[in-house]
Amino acid sequence: MSTLLPVLPVLFAVCAALSNAVATVLQRKAALSVPRSEGLRAGLMLDLLRRPVWLAGILAVIGAAVCQALALATGPLTIVQPVFVLELPLTLVVASLLMHRRLPGSGWLAVTVVVAGLAVALAAASPSGNRTHVELDRWIPALAVCAGAVAGLALAALKRPEGRARAACLGAATAISYAVTAALMKAATHILDKQGLAGFLTAWQTYAFAVTGVCALFLLENAMQAGPLVASQPALTLGDALVSLALGILLYEETIRSGWWLLPQLFGVALIAAGVLALARIPLTQSLVAPDDERRTVDAP
Repeated sequence: MSTLLPVLPVLFAVCAALSNAVATVLQRKAALSVPRSEGLRAGLMLDLLRRPVWLAGILAVIGAAVCQALALATGPLTIVQPVFVLELPLTLVVASLLMHRRLPGSGWLAVTVVVAGLAVALAAASPSGNRTHVELDRWIPALAVCAGAVAGLALAALKRPEGRARAACLGAATAISYAVTAALMKAATHILDKQGLAGFLTAWQTYAFAVTGVCALFLLENAMQAGPLVASQPALTLGDALVSLALGILLYEETIRSGWWLLPQLFGVALIAAGVLALARIPLTQSLVAPDDERRTVDAP
């Protein structure tokens, strides 16, 4: 079994990324069918609850959460979360199937670049360590910094008109929220494994990851409406991986290779960034964003 363990978190993480890809397509379709707002409209969630497509997307989110929990329970955060950069390529593949649109050759090339970049980065980094307990004195400063960053990005988004800058700020805020959710989920899954359901239900980490997960979902829905995918998705995809890497090292004492190994790691990250930006620019992404004249705008309450 010891030789299979490194494969399990990657396998579960890929399954989670695929489920998230399905959820993203369904949720984006639903989000574009409700009135937009100049602010972060709380009523947006109530509108979406009336859309069966959005509810189907939520089921996919739940499936992704289960797979992610299994991945985090079997492997380090620094392996699991970077795999989620595959979510954008998978999202476009799923969108091409559901919308009966062909992904162009340049799109497949970009998918290949992202996969290759991820493989190079993970192979060079060789993340290790799987600490199961994090002391509260480590959580407090990490959560405070992340919460401050999310609040700052959300406020910056509100000060900007609808467009790329606003979408990028909300995408980055969503990324931080997802990374924190994953870090807390990892702690909660280990509590469930060691202390059972009673320990899981009485652990503060359980309720903290639920709150941050809802926050991430709320920010994601607003990022979808704030501007084009080319602005929000790269910030979300790369931000989640990088913040998760930092949290894995700082909270869970996971390690990656240093020295000259940093060069191929940076090369892999550069490939991922290039691939993600290329994917976010292909024509198919325009099908995920409704034309302005087909959208309805409402005033914020």
